[in-house]
Amino acid sequence: MATAAQARPRRSALYLPASNARAIEKARTLPCDVVILDLEDSVAPEAKVAARALACEAVKLGGFGRRELVIRANGLDTPWGADDLAAAAEAGPDAALVPKVASPADLAAYRAALGPAVPLWAMIETCQAVFALDALGRAAAGAGVEAWVIGTNDLVKEMRCRPGPARQPLLAALSLSVMAARAHGIAILDGVYNDIPDLEGLAQECAQGCDLGFDGKSLIHPTHLEIADRAFSPEPQAVAWARTVADAFDSPENAGKGVLKVDGRMVERLHLAEARRLIAVAEAIAAHED
Repeated sequence: MATAAQARPRRSALYLPASNARAIEKARTLPCDVVILDLEDSVAPEAKVAARALACEAVKLGGFGRRELVIRANGLDTPWGADDLAAAAEAGPDAALVPKVASPADLAAYRAALGPAVPLWAMIETCQAVFALDALGRAAAGAGVEAWVIGTNDLVKEMRCRPGPARQPLLAALSLSVMAARAHGIAILDGVYNDIPDLEGLAQECAQGCDLGFDGKSLIHPTHLEIADRAFSPEPQAVAWARTVADAFDSPENAGKGVLKVDGRMVERLHLAEARRLIAVAEAIAAHED
């Protein structure tokens, strides 16, 4: 069976500047799976202390329903990072997202600053991080890391590449990140789409992210939510096939069998685990929408 963490929908993760109280209030009604209250890139230096207070107040007030609530902190190499993490530890969000993680030592430093209670999410957004993916994955369990979020804008800047609509210069990094996340049981979200009014381009990039194996996409505008939710929801025919596979292996006459012929197709037990995960995700989405 899929674990609760594996089955939890994270199709859409919306960044909101924590300095914007109206946006935070609106987030309580938006159809997103994750709300990320941002203290980093979207908040000016002079507003960061006030934004931290607003984010922590929002966590304590609650009202976000089934949405996962995450605070993105500033880095520990900034004047605000340590205080952000201390405040997050006291407020108790579902997770704290930390930037520019490049080594297991970075994870250890963030965990020490955050304390033991709040799960970590880590931004994968530097060239150094891409070359340390396996080490970061191996360190994830000990550091309490549940998810990675790709920071494509920072990665593009550091690479000095021109990604274009197909994101060709990024494909190796994106694919390797997904592989490392899967190897170590970590959820992983694709980077943001910057062209807010280009919904067709967003849909294409969501489809690409789904094809690459991401669990969902980080987003910067509420108009992007419906497209991401639809793209990263299991297709009905895929869920129906997963139920067929699970039912076949659950049948008493197939107990102990490693390979079955189901509707003319050869299916192995390795397909059963993925079928059960897909069913669990579909059921979790249905429960959330109800």
